[in-house]
Amino acid sequence: MDFFQKRMFRIILLFTLILSFSASNAQKSAFVKSLGHQFVINGAPYYYVGANYWYGGLLALQKDTIKGKQRLISELDFLKSQGVNNLRILVGSEGEGKINGVDRVKPALQAQHLVFNAELLKGLDFLLVEMAKRKMYAVLFLSNNWEWSGGFLQYLNWNGQIDNETLKRKLNWDEQRDYTSKFYSCEACKSDYQKQLKFILGHKNTYSGKKYVNEPAIMAWELANEPRPMRTDAIDNYKQWISTTANFIKSIDKNHLVTIGTEGFMGTDENWDLFKEIHANKSIDYLTIHIWPKNWGWFKDAPTAENLPLVIEKTATYINRHESIARQLNKPLVIEEFGLPRDGHAFDPSSTTKLRDEYFGNIFALWADSRKNKGAIAGCNFWAFGGTSRPIPGQLFWKDGDEFSGDPPQEEQGLNAVFDSDKSTWKTVQTYLKK
Repeated sequence: MDFFQKRMFRIILLFTLILSFSASNAQKSAFVKSLGHQFVINGAPYYYVGANYWYGGLLALQKDTIKGKQRLISELDFLKSQGVNNLRILVGSEGEGKINGVDRVKPALQAQHLVFNAELLKGLDFLLVEMAKRKMYAVLFLSNNWEWSGGFLQYLNWNGQIDNETLKRKLNWDEQRDYTSKFYSCEACKSDYQKQLKFILGHKNTYSGKKYVNEPAIMAWELANEPRPMRTDAIDNYKQWISTTANFIKSIDKNHLVTIGTEGFMGTDENWDLFKEIHANKSIDYLTIHIWPKNWGWFKDAPTAENLPLVIEKTATYINRHESIARQLNKPLVIEEFGLPRDGHAFDPSSTTKLRDEYFGNIFALWADSRKNKGAIAGCNFWAFGGTSRPIPGQLFWKDGDEFSGDPPQEEQGLNAVFDSDKSTWKTVQTYLKK
């Protein structure tokens, strides 16, 4: 080998080592990353059982801030003690007052059109700092297909697509589909959504001094809670909005994962090809599905010992079909919402949860098998943690001044919430986490 050949060999060797070192460092990061169909933290696989904690960013904003912060700290300590280290959280709501016949989440991040209240993010700031102390990770959803936090209907109202009277009254299902689907073709609405998004991404945590884009406690940004095209003729605009928004987030934030927040087949006009196509986008890092047996008519009235086996079978089929797509795309899958009412469809926290525990256990078993075999089902977040809150006897729905719970304002309080007192459910969680 002459001098020139030796020199070229050394250059190639050095270049190879640099690439190898760079790839290794890319995998080793305090941020949650996706590597094929797995999540990794510092190069190690990250499989998790998590909870929906949509109100977590609001607790430190309560009138009695000390009490609110104490509740938050207590609930995070409880979750951590149970092995839960992943939480799905609402960033902020849009608008004020009645919407689609119900009260919405308050206080709002954007109470008035394009007027953002940075003070409202201090609650999320506090939550993220406390989560970081406990090595917990947050999935933050940025808006909502549904009315309970303002979401797309509010953007449509602000831009003249829905009048105030129509916005406030209860819409029938066809009306809701017609109106909500217009969001994807409303350029002003999408521009407003992006302005709020940019405001959030540019925020600096009051407590840590870190910009959100540099915060490892944030696992992912989610475009919205359950964004659906709602009508077939909105599908093309729906796909374009997903692509544009995901690319926009990636252009600002190089550290965090991005996902859509879909329910899966049921949320994409029952179109498997559409579900696969929107998650194939290179700016979408992982797939999500939600499972709601009651809403989807998988049982009537209440879950029973007789109808539960069919519900479990349908759930497993739903999960497995989506996992197959995740494997095809070589991306992780998260079952990020699933819930079941208490036995007898009761709302009282003292009522039993035998059927719910069995249902949860079957989902956790699929996740545990995936973890064991390094599969694509990387995480699951049950709906929803209700913490130390309790429904007010004789009152079905949330009222201003009540404690936040796992059930949003438009749903019966106690319907799907998992309270800290639900010992049998927590035993089920721990059974699969300890395997």
